[in-house]
Amino acid sequence: MFQEKGQIVIEKTDDMDEDELMMMALDAGAEDFGTVREALEANKLEFLEAEVKMIPDTYTAIDEETVVKFQKMLDALEDDEDVQDVYHNAEFPEGFEE
Repeated sequence: MFQEKGQIVIEKTDDMDEDELMMMALDAGAEDFGTVREALEANKLEFLEAEVKMIPDTYTAIDEETVVKFQKMLDALEDDEDVQDVYHNAEFPEGFEE
């Protein structure tokens, strides 16, 4: 249901070529998070985010009404001291964030 994968988020600038960026990642080995991160850092790219995450195999869209309830549940789980990590496959509507 979830795959542990490295995720690097880079803010796109006007002078950035997406294809060139993808080629840098592929040339660095693409599946090896540490190697790709080092290669992109060597090219002076700044990351908004770079971490290993649990990525869902499929997403489930939720509506705006459900977002409020779902967010309350996530907050309650994350506030519980016995809960270490919370993963979900909810796809929030545009304009809403986790």
